[in-house]
Amino acid sequence: MSHHPHMIIGWKEVVSLPDLKLELCAKIDTGARTSALHATQIEFFEREGRPWVRFLTAHEQLVNTTAISCEAPLYGHREVKSSNGEQQIRPVIKTHLEMGEFRESIHLTLVDRSSMKYPMLLGRRAMERHIWVAPGAAYLLGQP
Repeated sequence: MSHHPHMIIGWKEVVSLPDLKLELCAKIDTGARTSALHATQIEFFEREGRPWVRFLTAHEQLVNTTAISCEAPLYGHREVKSSNGEQQIRPVIKTHLEMGEFRESIHLTLVDRSSMKYPMLLGRRAMERHIWVAPGAAYLLGQP
C-alpha cells in the first residue's frame, strides 16, 4: 500500500518491478483499465505443480536495454481490448510495482509491445485511490 494516498505522477515515469529485476520507463494511461508489460517468447511451464510463465522483455526505452529473461507465477488469463480495438486473451502475472514512494502489488498482462514507444503501460486499476496524474508533466519522480 502506498505511504502517500494521493501521489502525483507525470504521464511517463520510471518504475521498478523488483520481483522481475526490472527498471523501465512506463507510460501512464488512465484510459486503459489494465496494465501491460512488453513480453516476447512467452512460454508456459510448471514449477512445483503450479503454472508459471517465462518471457523475454527488451525495448529501446528500457533503462537497461539488453534482453532480459523473466519468470513469474501465472496468475491467469484476461480478455483485454487492445489499442486497435481488438479483443485479445493475454497471460496475467501478479508482481510488485515501485514508483517513488508508491509500493503496490499489481496485475500485469503480457503482450508484445514492440510497436509501442514504452515497454510498460500502467493502467488505472493499478493506480486507483492512490495516484493522481498530471498529464502535462513527465518524470516527476526522477529522470531515467
